[in-house]
Amino acid sequence: MGTHLTTDPTATGTAVLPSRPEWLALSAALGEEVPVIADRDDLVVTIAPGAGGGAPACFYPARALIEVDGNHLKVDPATVAPEVISDRARYAATWGALTHECGHAKHTTWQPPPDAPPGIVAAALLLEEPRMEAAQVARRPDDRHWLRACARDIVAADLHLFTDPTHAPRLTRPDAAHTAALLLGRADAGILTHTEVAPVARVVEDVLGTDTLNQLRAVWRAALGTADHDGDAMLELGRQWCEIVGTDPHNPPAAPGTSPDGTAGDPGEPGAPSPLAGAIEAVLTDVAANVAHETAPEDPATRAAAAHADDTTARETARRASRRVFTSAGSRTGKTALAGTRPPTPQERTAARVLGRALDTAGIRDRVAVKSTSVVPPGRLRMRGALAADAQRAAGAIPTAEPFTRTTRRPVPCPPLRLGVACDVSGSMKWARDHVASTAWILAHAAHHTRVPAQTASVIFGNHVRPLTHPGATPGQVTEFACNDNYEDIPTALDALDGALGLSTPGAARLLVIVSDGEYRDRPRREGQHRLNRLRATGCGVLWLITHPADAPLDGATVHHLTDPAATARTIGRAATTALRTTH
Repeated sequence: MGTHLTTDPTATGTAVLPSRPEWLALSAALGEEVPVIADRDDLVVTIAPGAGGGAPACFYPARALIEVDGNHLKVDPATVAPEVISDRARYAATWGALTHECGHAKHTTWQPPPDAPPGIVAAALLLEEPRMEAAQVARRPDDRHWLRACARDIVAADLHLFTDPTHAPRLTRPDAAHTAALLLGRADAGILTHTEVAPVARVVEDVLGTDTLNQLRAVWRAALGTADHDGDAMLELGRQWCEIVGTDPHNPPAAPGTSPDGTAGDPGEPGAPSPLAGAIEAVLTDVAANVAHETAPEDPATRAAAAHADDTTARETARRASRRVFTSAGSRTGKTALAGTRPPTPQERTAARVLGRALDTAGIRDRVAVKSTSVVPPGRLRMRGALAADAQRAAGAIPTAEPFTRTTRRPVPCPPLRLGVACDVSGSMKWARDHVASTAWILAHAAHHTRVPAQTASVIFGNHVRPLTHPGATPGQVTEFACNDNYEDIPTALDALDGALGLSTPGAARLLVIVSDGEYRDRPRREGQHRLNRLRATGCGVLWLITHPADAPLDGATVHHLTDPAATARTIGRAATTALRTTH
């Protein structure tokens, strides 16, 4: 049974506030935070040195009181600001203890009856520890970090590991079972990991045997699935626990480290730690070290502000890249060369008109039936509404009933289309020159022919980024390009298209098409992946065209293997019409 959950209805707490007013102010500040954690607004919190009844913290259900031992705070109470989530990492163990007691306040809603056998009650309350923490993190996942942070203090207090070495767990069946519930049970609850508790699991299995440990594991796993209010089920599990361990259900359990008659539980030198106590200490130390290297939960407001700042920075970067590429045509030196222009072929003109009609068809939406009511016809007369209007007039009131109902069918507005194409012009992409140049012209003219509000833009990227077609422009000539570069600046290409077309802005059918073999250096690949992830997170579709199975597209894109490079325009056209049909 834990030392920090008091079931005595007459208990009133042990805290004595010292003369320093900081403890009283901190108690009030903690009291302001617990309603969110415990989902209760009636709890009182007291923190002071020596509070908690010998445990890091204690909950008194009958008084709706949580006491926290200020000796575990380790920082000046005058500097503590619990309303600032980032400040809680300075005193993570104390905040975890408070969170643990808030979990009891929320989820330990059952109380053992006065006539319940003491041994069964103790076993049920032991099983309550992992059960309650599992329920708490299911409701508030971020609390797992804080519960891990206090595991060392909470479990050590339950096992008298540090406070009273003479009663530290010994190699007895009750002590091994007690330890298994507190540590292995927390691992099954998802608070600790099975790797962390493995040293204890080995010692416990040596003491209890595999069959007994499996039986106990079945009991605590059943407890993890028990409802908060189901005290009868918890007491039944406590009875099963006593039966498996072999303890007397009608007598209070012996203190850890002793046998039922109060003597030492296993032979050895007086005061020498048992292998079980050593394994427990090693596990708790390892958990504390792991928690110290984990990132504490962040304030949702802080996360939102950081995300907004990142989004603002990304939009500004995209805007600058768009202006540099489409307004000044990028750098005028180096490779990434355009190769002049040519007139479009009759086949390309036909393809543009066909794609424009396809986009028109894709943009058609079914009419939606909309029901409306009115005071006067036309419409279907509803007798209930007519009688209500008559009653209002008879009472001398102004009629507000609308007895006539009619159904109209209204067209759903077609979303605009924003389509960007980026083509790699490194030396391995020579196959793409003619097909992508033709595709860029076809897309620009299809956007001109369709009645769907459409905007396209195309760029090539290598050592630099150059525009093939500009947003909203209808080029008279097909712009050709060379593929002789030895670098791939895909981050700037994606930024330029995003800034020009608003690919990261909702409210339109958005599609980014990348034609590349994906053979990039580390930096452009890493930064390009970051841009692609951001676009996908905002709802922009990403289509990646490859021609060889060994190509290496970035993660997250929809990959299409072009068996015939001449089908580039048709493939992109189908993807665009699909985007229009599926965007609401």
